[in-house]
Amino acid sequence: MLGNAYMSIQEPERAIEAYEQALSQNPVDKVDIANKMGKALVKAHQYAKAISYYKDIVKQDNCAALKLDLAKLYMKMKQYDKAEATLVQELQDKRSESDMLSLETRGQELLLLAKVREKSGNIKGALLTLKEAKENQHRYIQRLAISPDIADQRHALANICLTMADYASSLRNYDEAIVYYKEALTYKHTDTNALLSLAKLYMQMNNLDRCAQNCSILLNADPNNEAASVMMADLAFRKVDFETAAFHFRQLLMRQPTYWTALARLIEVSRRTGAMDDLDEWLQRAQTAMGAGNVEAGFYYCAGLLDWRTGKLNSALRNFNFARRDPEWGQQAIYNMIEICLDPDDDTTLSNEAFNDEDAEYQDSRTMALRTAYRLLQELNPKGSPHEELTHKLLSNFFLLATKQKSNIEKALQDCTALASQETLRDHVGPALGMATAHILLKQTPRARNHLKRVSKNVWTFEDAEYLERCWLLLADIYVQSSKYELANELLKRVLQHNATCVRAHELSGYIAEKDQNYREAAARYAQAWKCGGKTKLSVGYKLAYCCLKAKTYAEAIDACNEVLKQNSDYPRIRKDILEKCINNLRT
Repeated sequence: MLGNAYMSIQEPERAIEAYEQALSQNPVDKVDIANKMGKALVKAHQYAKAISYYKDIVKQDNCAALKLDLAKLYMKMKQYDKAEATLVQELQDKRSESDMLSLETRGQELLLLAKVREKSGNIKGALLTLKEAKENQHRYIQRLAISPDIADQRHALANICLTMADYASSLRNYDEAIVYYKEALTYKHTDTNALLSLAKLYMQMNNLDRCAQNCSILLNADPNNEAASVMMADLAFRKVDFETAAFHFRQLLMRQPTYWTALARLIEVSRRTGAMDDLDEWLQRAQTAMGAGNVEAGFYYCAGLLDWRTGKLNSALRNFNFARRDPEWGQQAIYNMIEICLDPDDDTTLSNEAFNDEDAEYQDSRTMALRTAYRLLQELNPKGSPHEELTHKLLSNFFLLATKQKSNIEKALQDCTALASQETLRDHVGPALGMATAHILLKQTPRARNHLKRVSKNVWTFEDAEYLERCWLLLADIYVQSSKYELANELLKRVLQHNATCVRAHELSGYIAEKDQNYREAAARYAQAWKCGGKTKLSVGYKLAYCCLKAKTYAEAIDACNEVLKQNSDYPRIRKDILEKCINNLRT
């Protein structure tokens, strides 16, 4: 009693003394006191002493509970082999026992063994252990027959099935995972975790109809389930129904303005439809809802995303930098910062302030951007998922390509070729884009074209969107260089269908129209490129002004000239070749 009192007031050292004294009197409830003694030692962080104590006491009979505690302690100490050996031995010793208490204890031991195997990286072993735990729980429920406790036990069985499904999914045994998720739902019909996980898995397998069915069931059971609402919006996004997706995201944000996942998705969807005019307003609503002096990382991430998608690259880098240390948003913020630094198509100057770099020798903007990208790549920590590891490898190779040094280009080509040779990545657009870019830099355009043609017919998907669109653009660029304008236009239309604000697609479309001497169409295309790029890409502003001059829309040409000269008063030829001619033509 005294030991219990000391434990209740957080005095484990004094509790240990009391339990030792009680045990020395050889009481009837020795095992119970020993159990409490072990817990007190753990509470006092005397782990080595606790292990030694448990090992000594479990040699006696009827100490199954203490063996369970010993295994838990081994797991806590990351001594997984010892935890596993303790549990396996106990399970073998008691295999023949089938009374209710033995079944209950066996269930606890099997669940702990599965957890130990998972932590030691043996997922297959963990899954096999849970299959045994599931059978054991079945037997336990059958023996319970009619009992008030049976609903809880069925829920416990559902949880075992859920964990089995998670393990199977991590092993990429998706069909097996589906069976376990469905089995979990037979024991707990409206389990939101099972419904949500099953919907996510169907989405991962690109079975969008089944995904939608599960989301509908989930929303009927829980109308305010945000994750299911986001998934319904994502489904519309994947089906290239961007308007419906945007509607769902706006509905979510009406209810919760600081739902950053929905806001980030809305920015991406709006960028693809070209309807970006109200995004500042949604960001403002979120800022108001947060209140003063409480800016969350999700806000900085979304602000950075909007800046990036509207061509304000320096501001985007600053905002992403604020989100960079956040556990939820940091990883993606770093990916985006690297993409900005590596953008091969960017001719704007990234300011020193954006990089926070004080080394004078790196004041050249491009060198500084590459150096920052390298630092960020070193900072990235892929968490072990195949998708994250692939993203990191691809970004590392795009960094090597961006240096434009022959040895680095050849190294990137070698690595991307190795990636593409893997069975699972044979048709992946990322390695194909890397190989094609390397071949172009090595002046091997026919080889680049072959890689791009191979993946250009891939179906647009949410995951591959960025790389696939860049493949289409690169192939269109190759066709433009060889004057195959029809083939190029077909690809550019495909890009703009999926990404209405793509600056490069509008720019190349303008170039083709200009070559056909259709200056009005060219001016319209360049105007879109100029607007979507945040009016920062001065070469596009020049082309817009030139085509407006040729199309005899002199007022628009003068506006474009002034916007370029406002940013660079010495921009080559624009004043004399375009601005002065337009003014003279307006006068006459």
